[in-house]
Amino acid sequence: MIDYTGFFEYINGNKLGKYSNYFKQKFNDAFVINSDTEKWKKAIEKLPPLFSAKSDFNQSAITIGTPEDSSQKERKELQKQLMQLHPWRKGPYNIFGVFIDSEWRSDWKWDRLKNHISPLKDKKILDVGSGNGYHCWRMLGAGARNVIGIDPYMMSIYQFMAINTFVKSNKLWLLPMRLEEMPKQTKFFDTVFSMGVLYHRRSPFDHLYELRDALHNDGELILETLIINGKQGETLVPVGRYAQMRNIWFIPSALTLELWLKKSGFKNIRLINVTETTTQEQRKTEWMTFDSLSDFLSPTNPNKTVEGYPAPKRAIFIANAQ
Repeated sequence: MIDYTGFFEYINGNKLGKYSNYFKQKFNDAFVINSDTEKWKKAIEKLPPLFSAKSDFNQSAITIGTPEDSSQKERKELQKQLMQLHPWRKGPYNIFGVFIDSEWRSDWKWDRLKNHISPLKDKKILDVGSGNGYHCWRMLGAGARNVIGIDPYMMSIYQFMAINTFVKSNKLWLLPMRLEEMPKQTKFFDTVFSMGVLYHRRSPFDHLYELRDALHNDGELILETLIINGKQGETLVPVGRYAQMRNIWFIPSALTLELWLKKSGFKNIRLINVTETTTQEQRKTEWMTFDSLSDFLSPTNPNKTVEGYPAPKRAIFIANAQ
């Protein structure tokens, strides 16, 4: 289990402190022992004991250390153990010269939004659906005071644990939780990110209300999600899978999503980016060898998924809680 001592020291000094026992119980419930977690735990225990004072969270690849800080033998062992945490879906990372070429070029998404959001310096941030925490590190690089990431998938938690082995950050924590499991109506955070989550929620309005209630008044939401072309009120509800994904419930038009945000208590709503997902941004690599976007698109028409739906297109909205 991750040592969350620093997290509890942090929340005990603010309004989240009254939920300490609740968080402890959630963490205990999450860190169950099975064959996968034993494998991941052993991989982390076998990571070479490397240290570098040099970390850079403002490059495309989260960079920790340099090749000169390690021997060739240590880098070989480092790569071997990090590979035990396959598949790496978010990244990239450069750890002492070992380059983790993840499925997603998560840096591209960050580049689309970084110049549009309010400055993150000294902000308290919640990142919903963090994966292994790639964007959380970018938020720290942008000057955030603290970042709390949440993700329910334990492989993501262990990948973060592996990276943080070499950083030992006391400003960033990744919690094994979903947004709906977080304490309600805290209005605690300055900025909340929800990227790649909304379409997985059976009730998109519940998700939007939960995001709003995590923000203090005028706090900023950065929402990134799938959309379709269409008028206000138009929403795709896939009959079965969408791009081979089972848990896709609602894909609205941009105008529909803007209306959802208004009805959920947001103001100053801005659509800052619309981008079609390409096989250069999401693809198979040595670090993620399973099926990826190229397998989810129609072999005869790349503008359609294999099911015949419009190919993935993503929008980024920024809004403020009211």
